[in-house]
Amino acid sequence: MRNEQQCYMPAEWAPHERTLMQWPVRDSMVNPENYDAVSADYGRIAAAISEFEPVTMLINEESMADASGLCGGRAELLTVAHSDGWFRDNGPTFLLNEENILSAVKWRFNAWGEKYLPYELDDAAAPIALKQLQIPWFPSSIILEGGSIHTDGEGTLLTTRECLLHPSRNPGLSQEEISAELRRCLGVSQIIWLNRGLSGDETDGHVDNIACFAAPGVVLMQVCRDPSDPNFEITQENLKLLRSTKDAAGRTPEVIELPQPPARFDSESRLTLSYLNFYLVNGGLLLPVFGGDAAQTDAQAADILQKTFPGRRVVALNTSALITEGGNIHCVTQQMPRGIHP
Repeated sequence: MRNEQQCYMPAEWAPHERTLMQWPVRDSMVNPENYDAVSADYGRIAAAISEFEPVTMLINEESMADASGLCGGRAELLTVAHSDGWFRDNGPTFLLNEENILSAVKWRFNAWGEKYLPYELDDAAAPIALKQLQIPWFPSSIILEGGSIHTDGEGTLLTTRECLLHPSRNPGLSQEEISAELRRCLGVSQIIWLNRGLSGDETDGHVDNIACFAAPGVVLMQVCRDPSDPNFEITQENLKLLRSTKDAAGRTPEVIELPQPPARFDSESRLTLSYLNFYLVNGGLLLPVFGGDAAQTDAQAADILQKTFPGRRVVALNTSALITEGGNIHCVTQQMPRGIHP
């Protein structure tokens, strides 16, 4: 299926032209005293990506010295005003058409259901960046973050009801109406709706923490084995849903299970730890690991992902400061597929 623009969202494993990121902003951080440590994590992620493909980092003018110092020339710096550092969520979704010509869809953004104010600069950042990159775009009518969707590039989209149907996103819109807009914008014909994301995830259940495609017909899922953990019920329910559904090609997805790392807490809140917040780059895979009591599951996850993506080099990164801000590697990156600039 193709939409009215005759475009589709490629899978993340399709070749990239570059990765886009957005430098953190101290005033918007949950723990602003950790700005230096979080910035160092951004620099390490950019450096790791740059070994595989170009990186473009959106910065505020006042962040130029920090970003240039920590990126060390390994990222192109693009001045675009913004208030937060999660470009997966407020950035565009890039598209290709049948002639391999690049374009993008610009979603509405309200900072995960108006959890963080102000967010006007972040909502406006995508069109400004796309203009500088000379990539045409069209608007969507719905509020959506990029971490809430995942595609196989062949007509199937994976998401959660918890996020897309959350009343703080698109009140008054039904699942059918949101599905129609996703089909219009992304060129998909089948949407697999999981019910919930990880327990305590402040994004209201982004799919990129609980399940993602590894290939057409193959889904990776982080699974909890402890019946006393709220994630046990959530992941068992989602496994049942996946095994009773069909993708756009009529296949029941094969499910590859990854272990859940041991629970960790920051003050009273549970941190959202997920191996599925990895990021695919050209020839590589950047894997979040957690160390300490998670050493065993870190190794298991790396082994499973290396076997799942045998042609890629798995690079493990422990971004412990970034985790305390509520996200990880996939959350701060946005892939631009390799295509023809119009």
